[in-house]
Amino acid sequence: MLPIKQIQKALETDEELLLLFKQNNNQQALATLYLRYSELVYGTCLKYLKDAEAAKDAVMNIYTELLQKLPAQEVHHFKSWLYVVVKNHCLMQLRRSKTATIVEFQPTFMQSADLLHLDDLLDKEAHFKMLEQCMEKLSDEQRMAIQLFYFENKCYNEIAAQTAMEWNKIRSLIQNGRRNLKICMEQHG
Repeated sequence: MLPIKQIQKALETDEELLLLFKQNNNQQALATLYLRYSELVYGTCLKYLKDAEAAKDAVMNIYTELLQKLPAQEVHHFKSWLYVVVKNHCLMQLRRSKTATIVEFQPTFMQSADLLHLDDLLDKEAHFKMLEQCMEKLSDEQRMAIQLFYFENKCYNEIAAQTAMEWNKIRSLIQNGRRNLKICMEQHG
């Protein structure tokens, strides 16, 4: 029997290793082939099983499964075939463990997206109404400054030119108006 390193050097293709295993039942050849794809096997197991220890166990069990399945199988592309075997093994593990609880869909417990959208619209409308009421409580100058700055998107200089007020006064009116609006909105909910 040849050591694994000699087999790896002598046989480079998957097909040659498969042929050696099938003809002579050479487990070193299969081990060499399996080691080439051990990271793929482990990664796939981890993807499906979502547990490192379970994935490690599956890697070992799959090797044993290959010993049984390969002699009877006609394999042309080992890597693809192995992936399918690994995937099926993991799915069977999940099915056996039945960790996933299946719950019957009951539409009475679900809220439709349309209703959620409608709730959002109603909340926004109530918020805007409250904002309008709070705007009415501001002084005339604060209301005008807030209106021009936030609703008409005018800068301080444009507001100063339009109202003939000083730039600092406009800044003060906007800051105080914003603070008063915040206080009013918090008080009403």
